[in-house]
Amino acid sequence: MAVAAVLVRKPLEQVSGLLRRRFHRTAPAALQVTVREAINQGMDEELERDEKVFLLGEEVAQYDGAYKVSRGLWKKYGDKRIIDTPISEMGFAGIAVGAAMAGLRPICEFMTFNFSMQAIDQVINSAAKTYYMSGGLQSVPIVFRGPNGASAGVAAQHSQCFAAWYGHCPGLKVVSPWSSEDAKGLIKSAIRDNNPVVVLENELMYGVPFELPSEAQSKDFLIPIGKAKIERQGTHVTIVAHSRPVGHCLEAATVLSKEGIECEVINLRTIRPMDIETIEGSVMKTNHLVTVEGGWPQFGVGAEICARIMEGPAFNFLDAPAVRVTGADVPMPYAKILEDNSVPQVKDIIFAIKKTLNI
Repeated sequence: MAVAAVLVRKPLEQVSGLLRRRFHRTAPAALQVTVREAINQGMDEELERDEKVFLLGEEVAQYDGAYKVSRGLWKKYGDKRIIDTPISEMGFAGIAVGAAMAGLRPICEFMTFNFSMQAIDQVINSAAKTYYMSGGLQSVPIVFRGPNGASAGVAAQHSQCFAAWYGHCPGLKVVSPWSSEDAKGLIKSAIRDNNPVVVLENELMYGVPFELPSEAQSKDFLIPIGKAKIERQGTHVTIVAHSRPVGHCLEAATVLSKEGIECEVINLRTIRPMDIETIEGSVMKTNHLVTVEGGWPQFGVGAEICARIMEGPAFNFLDAPAVRVTGADVPMPYAKILEDNSVPQVKDIIFAIKKTLNI
């Protein structure tokens, strides 16, 4: 009996070992991670990697951040690296810029980018221009980050998109993530960059979960600044967007595919430097262009894209004028029904696409 038991057990052990080896070879599955958690992971990994990195801003430490983006970081890294500041954007942005000039790598959080208007002299004159004005001798490796654009029910003074404001300025890099993958990869690249980088997040996206691919779960995962991503392939029209409107564009593309219209959706990811080559390549294929953004129309991101396409080789491939979908050209109303009609909706994108396709 003992011999029989050994004979039975041995093949079972071999099968078990084979299964175990196969299990270890399997790539890690994609995780469901919210945008908030992705930014938190990115900052945590960079704080751990480089002791020169630190975070400062209003309520970022003991309160875990106004939107809980910095949850757990103060407990892990302490008062010297996660710093609560007074309500004085000009003051703590100036401290952060000075720290960057002295060799540290600060992450300066604005509770909302609307408050960055208090500190815009530090962002533009002190951070963005110093490398040029010092003849390349003084770099300013700093990240300015926080929620940007329209939220919900916070009216005119707290609902502006600053993509065009900061994208206008040489010396800055400006990124605008949509998904969790964007958020983690771009915040890590921004922290490692030796130039000032503005990271425009979106409050309404913080709690939205996305699948985080296995490669994005690595501590070495980076998304290059200045490179767009084609989120959906298509042949009839190119749609270019950044931040939250990317999701609206994908919804519109799904609806229109049922009508036989295939939209190519480009997630811009970076506002400055803009990946115009990816947009041009897509327009040369689809022969139509629609841009979508939450900001105001005049001198906006869409206006810049349209101008660059007109000035470049893709212009001769257009079969119809490019169309912009933007926020309404008014200060953001407080009433919900007016607010909803002041930011691009899926129906507005569908209407614009059908207009450019003459359907």
